Amino acid sequence: MNASAVAANVCGERIRVRGTVQGVGFRPTVWRIAHALGVRGRVTNDGEGVLIEAWGAPEALSELVERMHREAPPLARIEQVERSPAATNDMPSDFRIAAGESTSSHTHIAPDAAACEQCVAEIFDPFVRRFRYPFTNCTHCGPRLSIVERVPYDRANTTMACFPMCAACATEYENPADRRFHAQPIACHICGPQLLLTRCDGRPHALDAVTFLDEADGACTLLQRGYVLAIQGLGGYQLACDASNVEVVERLRDGKQRERKPFALMARDLDVIRRYCEVSEAEAVLLGSAAAPIVLLERVTHPPARDPRHALADAVAPGIRTLGFMLANTPLHHLLLKRMDRPIVLTSGNLCDEPQAIERDDARHRLSGIADYMLEHDRPIARRVDDSVVRVVGGKTRIIRRARGYAPAPLPLPPGFVRTPRVLAFGGELKNTFCLWRDGNAVLSAHIGDLENVLTRADYHRALADFRTYFEFTPDVLACDLHPEYASTKLAHMEAQTAQLPLVPVQHHHAHIAACLIDNNVPRDAPPVLGVALDGLGFGDDGMLWGGEFLLADYCTSTRVGTFKPVAMLGGEAAVHEPWRNTYAHLMAGMGWANFAMNYAELDLYRFLEAKPRELLDGMNQHGVNAPRASSCGRLFDAVAAAVGIAREHAAYEGQGAVELEAAIDHDCLTNEDARLDYPFAIPRLADGLPYIEPLAMWQALLGDLVLATPVGVMAARFHRGLAGIIVRMVDRLATQARTDDMPMNRVALSGGVFQNRVLFERVSIGLEAKGYTVLTHSRVPCNDGGLALGQAAIAAARMLRQA
Repeated sequence: MNASAVAANVCGERIRVRGTVQGVGFRPTVWRIAHALGVRGRVTNDGEGVLIEAWGAPEALSELVERMHREAPPLARIEQVERSPAATNDMPSDFRIAAGESTSSHTHIAPDAAACEQCVAEIFDPFVRRFRYPFTNCTHCGPRLSIVERVPYDRANTTMACFPMCAACATEYENPADRRFHAQPIACHICGPQLLLTRCDGRPHALDAVTFLDEADGACTLLQRGYVLAIQGLGGYQLACDASNVEVVERLRDGKQRERKPFALMARDLDVIRRYCEVSEAEAVLLGSAAAPIVLLERVTHPPARDPRHALADAVAPGIRTLGFMLANTPLHHLLLKRMDRPIVLTSGNLCDEPQAIERDDARHRLSGIADYMLEHDRPIARRVDDSVVRVVGGKTRIIRRARGYAPAPLPLPPGFVRTPRVLAFGGELKNTFCLWRDGNAVLSAHIGDLENVLTRADYHRALADFRTYFEFTPDVLACDLHPEYASTKLAHMEAQTAQLPLVPVQHHHAHIAACLIDNNVPRDAPPVLGVALDGLGFGDDGMLWGGEFLLADYCTSTRVGTFKPVAMLGGEAAVHEPWRNTYAHLMAGMGWANFAMNYAELDLYRFLEAKPRELLDGMNQHGVNAPRASSCGRLFDAVAAAVGIAREHAAYEGQGAVELEAAIDHDCLTNEDARLDYPFAIPRLADGLPYIEPLAMWQALLGDLVLATPVGVMAARFHRGLAGIIVRMVDRLATQARTDDMPMNRVALSGGVFQNRVLFERVSIGLEAKGYTVLTHSRVPCNDGGLALGQAAIAAARMLRQA
């Protein structure tokens, strides 16, 4: 074919690719495909994603786009491809990868990813140059969010900018056929970050006293000898110790001031985890995934006979049947655990409820009183990224804490939300996240934490400013929780006033349901669902405290159609931390002290409550002083747990009573006992006609079981069965009442932190599905308050669209 004929068959295109396509090996993939097809042109990163300028035969360009979808690298996610003509007079002679361009930021950065198999193999291969190098990575794995400082995602815009590449790394970086082509954190022993192992007390130590290899191996020896280490991880400092060493685990608890909340564990491989936990195929896949989250696993019933020294210390996870395990997920952790044939505790480097330390001076200031040694490196951490937590429930992965490995991957919006105002949603008070809603996606921040803590609140402000700068995000509308005293709500009001922006306050439980709808890709114009939102507390539309709500809701509106019984929180916030207050309030609301004393005076519970300042409590209740009424399912769990002797006097962490009550369940009773022994509830109506779940009969049955010295596990099973049953009955009753020819009311959305309870969730779901309902639940977004910001943004966007 002559040159003119070739030219006649060539056309040019600009191909815009949006999504998570930077820092994941996408440009080398395009380069490889283009060369195979004989396509000329260039590919580059910019603020909107990846831009391809390509010239070739029309069928070759179409095949380029098709293969680009089909052969995208593991961490890439293509959201949108836009094709437009390009002039042929600018056609280059080959296809190349061009340097990134700084333009407005409309792209996404992949989350940090666990070390891939190829990189792990390299660090244990003595014949390759990255043997035992703890910062080995490639385009398929390694740090992303934790090192990037601005877009486009190029080395100069990351915390690796201060490490000039050696000649060998530069050769790999510049070779499109190499898996490290444009891997921005690329490094090796010669040119990259280095480890340093030091004593926290500042005294000198000899590395050869613990190893003849390197700092990572020396740290392993120290763990085996019973020391606590502060380790500079991917997204922050971590505290580590031998999980089988009773003394050191208890010392770590004391140092962190973490009284009882379970510790996370890390193991070198699945074989180690399987000694302690049941691991399903789905759970094994999660553990080994690029996200590498903490996976909540059921303990093995009968651990195999092994060296008793390897048994986990009871203080690792007291009072519960699950363990939170993760696999080694960075080269450093792989090296650290190579000789460790038992799990280590790996928890955040902080005091209880504080944000994780990410800077060396801060870490030494806060952690030197807890740890014996520091294992650090000289690569700065751009931003704090906690570990994610997931659980497989009902055969489906459910994210409990969305952070490393998942955030800030965008969540595509359902139909009807493609063109909406840009919304900034500030989230709630506990388990805070915030949300940037833009360009057909929701970017939910990584887990921030509880804003009650002043350091976490400062971290929230920094992260919010960081994301807004990073994404060049200017909102059109703001959204926040309805509660006027939340720190996030106050900040939203201040910004709305300063920037003269509209602010949409969103009722807490409506936000829960809206987040569930987004999670299930429910279109904006879909008919209302019956939402069940069960949690600790949220500010209601009527100014009261809610927490056990049945809502007829869509994205714009929400109507409360049922609730749990409102009961006083005696002492206000104190009732959250001292569960017995909820027990007393429930008993007084149901039967009064005289009836309780007449029938149950022989109980230890009676003697315990009798010793409390009842006159003061009764006066608070009677006059409504520091005793707000709350329709809280979470407080009901606290009350029941305290009644049977679990976390009665003091809750060491949020939800302890509910967590340990679930763990106490006798599963034979749960599965096989006659349903007539389930604790009964009723559904009467409040004075305003609203149906509510009345627990009086449940209390009478439970107290009767206490008199009979019924095992706690049996009582826990009967409570869970009874509660699940009454929730299903309430839904069925409300759906029947709301059902019309135009609104079949056959979909139920379950949300709120109480549904982290696996037993309750599964029994409610199964019960509803047996009655023909479609159950919508959470998977990509937490059902707890970590999902509130997403729901707030959805509601604000829907209401603004309705007004337009």
